[in-house]
Amino acid sequence: MQARYFTADVFTDRRFGGNQLAVFPDARGVPEDLMLTITREFNYSETTFVLPPSDPRNTRRVRIFTPGGEVPFAGHPTVGTAYVLAHAGEVKLQGPETRIVFEEGVGPVPVTIRARDGVPTYSRLSVAKLPERGPLPPEPGDLARALSLDEGDLVGGDWAAEVWSCGLPFLFIPLRNRDAVRRARVRLDAWEAELSNFAAPEMFVFALDPEREGSDIRARMFAPGLSVPEDPATGSACAALAGYLAARSPGTGGPLGWVVEQGFEMGRPSIVEVEAERRNGTVTAVRVGGSSVIVCEGVLHLDT
Repeated sequence: MQARYFTADVFTDRRFGGNQLAVFPDARGVPEDLMLTITREFNYSETTFVLPPSDPRNTRRVRIFTPGGEVPFAGHPTVGTAYVLAHAGEVKLQGPETRIVFEEGVGPVPVTIRARDGVPTYSRLSVAKLPERGPLPPEPGDLARALSLDEGDLVGGDWAAEVWSCGLPFLFIPLRNRDAVRRARVRLDAWEAELSNFAAPEMFVFALDPEREGSDIRARMFAPGLSVPEDPATGSACAALAGYLAARSPGTGGPLGWVVEQGFEMGRPSIVEVEAERRNGTVTAVRVGGSSVIVCEGVLHLDT
């Protein structure tokens, strides 16, 4: 049998930038035991398999795989899958904005698809789980070694490394400037010694020193434990980053927003838009969005 698929570049408005994604818009004929194998064949950061929802009030069930295994939630696959389904006509557009809900491992994830002249251009998710702070991270010296940096490259103090999660935990490590972000390299021996068994081994390094006008943050994400040496754009991490940043933002209420540039060091520039709502100092909503473009479509031969 054959299974139809699309590939898209996500968090970019031009092909060959952003984060690559493979989407099977109707995966009912794809054997479950082949999903990880297929993901490794594409060898993108993630591949998604779209299935009918368990609850008819929702739009689709989406299973998300990295080359290292299935994950309960991820941002660029959610945003990109919504865009692909609209492009393929699997989701009917309802005008300038169409609201859908995906069932993912983390729970129902609302997504808004924006369109212009009947063509999808942008999609934005709302997190199913609000940001939560995780366990204390390893010592700064250990983190610096794992990143091939000097300890002085880490900010520390009120901006010390912390773990935050919106369903998938990340270790957020603020660096002093964009140059330190550029110089970061994972030392696998140090990572394996200090982080491979840690609750959040995925390292998201960032600096408040963007390159592009209109951006706020320069970032990179390393996930060797998921078989993703570096990710060009990480929506789930950017969602959790909103928790880290909101805890350090003045005031206790109102909207907050940041534009994150990621993937530049990889030659795949990505722009991720992040919004948060706060009430009495507590984050009450987080949204992550960006543009996507279709790159190709085809069929995968599943006959053995």
